[in-house]
Amino acid sequence: MELRHLRYFIALAERLNFTHAAAQVHVTQSTLSHQIRQLEEELGQALFQRTKRSVALTAAGELFLPRAVHALGELDIAIALLSPASPELTGQLRVGTTPTFDIHVIPRAITAFTARHPAVRLTVEEDTAASISRKVLQREFDIAISYHPGDEPKLSFEPLCNEELVLLVGAKHPLASRKRMRMVELHRREMILPSSRYTTRRMIEEAFAAAGATPIVRAESDSITAMLGTVRQSHLATIVSRHAVQGDSGFKIIALESPTPMRTPGLVRLKGAPVDPAQATLASIIREVTTAADFQPLQRNR
Repeated sequence: MELRHLRYFIALAERLNFTHAAAQVHVTQSTLSHQIRQLEEELGQALFQRTKRSVALTAAGELFLPRAVHALGELDIAIALLSPASPELTGQLRVGTTPTFDIHVIPRAITAFTARHPAVRLTVEEDTAASISRKVLQREFDIAISYHPGDEPKLSFEPLCNEELVLLVGAKHPLASRKRMRMVELHRREMILPSSRYTTRRMIEEAFAAAGATPIVRAESDSITAMLGTVRQSHLATIVSRHAVQGDSGFKIIALESPTPMRTPGLVRLKGAPVDPAQATLASIIREVTTAADFQPLQRNR
């Protein structure tokens, strides 16, 4: 088995069309068909069901696909990282990010990356998780920090860290002395929350529903900066990622429980897309930043 067999298999599994898959990997349709048969013979399993009108993955193909994608992705990254860094490396790297990570992770990553590859231009765009997935699919982003893209088969997701949502209040807020709170205790509390276009808002609403609580939402905002500023200057509370307030003063951070809103952000990429040295370097830096001690889940004070 050679790397090309995996690339051809993944392309056909994504497209389920020999003509389109062959065009994607720049070979003839007959070459693609021959290589797929070689792979199936080596594995001793049929990976695709073929008819005159359609192509579909077999049960063996479904089992093999995620492992092939992971293996090829790891090899691409390893090869890229082992490639000698060149001061002449140029081009552009387009990065998508959810607002939470645009505050601390992205600035740290940009600083480290530009020191290694000063001639590569980074373009960073903040967006919602749904929009980020769409833009990765459309090749508008080369890589993104977002949340699991669900059942989208053409996107890969590499978990980075655990992300806990916390209650945030101003230093003079009546709840400022609390170390932890149950979600039900926030019933009828006045809050500013992210707008409903963000997955964070849906998570918050699910947590409130599970606790049987309903907050008083006085304001909504698409901007984390605006929410933080409002909380600092007013009596309103908010719920945000612990990562959003890393190192900020002027706030009191309160752990939430029963339930504790928790999710897993990660790197989102297009399956089978080549990983160049610049992208591999940025991914490595992002991993380092998000696995640092101050980006782990909040430790509770009992």
